[in-house]
Amino acid sequence: MFFGEIKDCDIANGEGVRVSLFVSGCTNHCPHCFQPETWAFDYGQPFTAETEERLLKLLEPSYINGLSLLGGEPFEPENQRVLLPFVQRFRALYPNKNVWAFSGFTLEELTGAPGHPRCEATDALLALIDVLVDGRYVEAEKDISLRFRGSRNQRLIDLNATRASGKICQLPDRKR
Repeated sequence: MFFGEIKDCDIANGEGVRVSLFVSGCTNHCPHCFQPETWAFDYGQPFTAETEERLLKLLEPSYINGLSLLGGEPFEPENQRVLLPFVQRFRALYPNKNVWAFSGFTLEELTGAPGHPRCEATDALLALIDVLVDGRYVEAEKDISLRFRGSRNQRLIDLNATRASGKICQLPDRKR
């Protein structure tokens, strides 16, 4: 897996102060994507053991609320396979911090029948995520007043509440 950027003090991609990892590779190719350079799976730098250690160190301070996974597309199968052991380590080290993931795939696509984007890592990775921002960016639905997303079709899904209730539970749609 490759990554394009690490933001070590991010307040735009989830609640509180976060460390954000922008992975490379995306097959969604949403028209008007704000970073189409991340569509290439070899964009940026390789995600190495050193990268993982650097991220875990950045996540250590008490003022960091959690980890955000963005892209590119974290739920491309080749990215899921690398992210799963990393997020497992993060959860073991920082059980009181949370994980947000941003995906162009919907929760229904991620939990549906086998096939793209599902792979052997999907269910385990989803089980480690607290909030999923899902859905492709749609220019006709663009709304810059929305929190943590660019278009009205995208959802802020509270995965913990969703797992507990068995139905999709969205976070309140407060404006920025």
